[in-house]
Amino acid sequence: MNPPPVIEILAELVRINSVNPAYAGGAGEAAISRWIGEFLSAWGIENFEQEVLPRRPNRIARLPGREPGRRLVFEAHTDTASAEGMAIPPFVPAIREGRLYGRGACDTKAGLAAMLHAAVTLASRGEQPRAEVWIAATADEEHAYRGVLKLCEGLEAEGAVVSEPTWLRLVIATKGCLRFRAHTRGRAAHSSKPELGVNAIVRMVAVIQALEQDAAGLRLRRHPLLGAPTLNIGLIRGGTQVNMVPETCWIEVDRRLIPGESAESVLRHYKQLVASTEAGAWIETTLTDEPLETPAEARVARVAARVLAGMGLEAEPAGVPYGSDASKLARAGIPSIVVGPGGIDQAHAAIEWVDCAEVERAAEFYRRMMLEF
Repeated sequence: MNPPPVIEILAELVRINSVNPAYAGGAGEAAISRWIGEFLSAWGIENFEQEVLPRRPNRIARLPGREPGRRLVFEAHTDTASAEGMAIPPFVPAIREGRLYGRGACDTKAGLAAMLHAAVTLASRGEQPRAEVWIAATADEEHAYRGVLKLCEGLEAEGAVVSEPTWLRLVIATKGCLRFRAHTRGRAAHSSKPELGVNAIVRMVAVIQALEQDAAGLRLRRHPLLGAPTLNIGLIRGGTQVNMVPETCWIEVDRRLIPGESAESVLRHYKQLVASTEAGAWIETTLTDEPLETPAEARVARVAARVLAGMGLEAEPAGVPYGSDASKLARAGIPSIVVGPGGIDQAHAAIEWVDCAEVERAAEFYRRMMLEF
């Protein structure tokens, strides 16, 4: 019996609301994990759940390999961004002009469907990978990465292939991310007598100016695949009403890291910078994610380049400015690459889509990786 077309698998995944519960309308990952388990079991593929949070599991499939003691991990996350504000029905997959539309179609249900299709194709043909293969469908990538962090606990593998939208380019470097809030505090007073108060928003102006002046120097540091680190002040909140001197103010900052930087050292720099403004400001960290830089000569990268070249696809290693679960696997000591269908501009969009032919190519790439690694 032949497996269903990969696009049929993708359509079934898109039909399931797996919006991350951190966002409005989020149903979580329980239903999609259950569907994946039933699908794999129907093809005789061993699989199990790994609890991450209540009703929010990872689903892991295992294909035994011919060479004992070796393992290759394929990973794609099951949660999606919010469906609020979408211009299309988010959970009604539609195919038009060779594209499949729906929330998660690109990020990353296309890659997950392609990995599942590769696995059941091998099972249907009685083909066995060289190394043991794990396919990990993980939770919570869109919020706090807790699914992949749980997966990494005690995990040993020779390499990992993570699906994020890369247009099937071989990505070996990704930027990391540090997000923090800077707070200032003043003293409330009636706006008719502002001299009796201390304006927290005005204090924050000095902090913003210091951050922007400091950011100008980031352009001088460049990575060959990723370019320069960046800083963006994305949120500001202050005061309670217009006729009061604001007592509090905060901004939230997104700082993208390049290899050679660590979240710890960069955070230390900004704490010192904010302290130098004498605005009485302090910093609260909201998220950290280290950069990824896998050597091009790592086995997983070399095999992926050979497979891509054999398919007539671009095999030159590349970098992307966004992060993924690959950096967490790499920190666990597993050389990791990112290769997946679609482009990041399609992810999280009001009209999310993925090219069907590229999903089919992704399934073939993953299948060959399973056999050749």
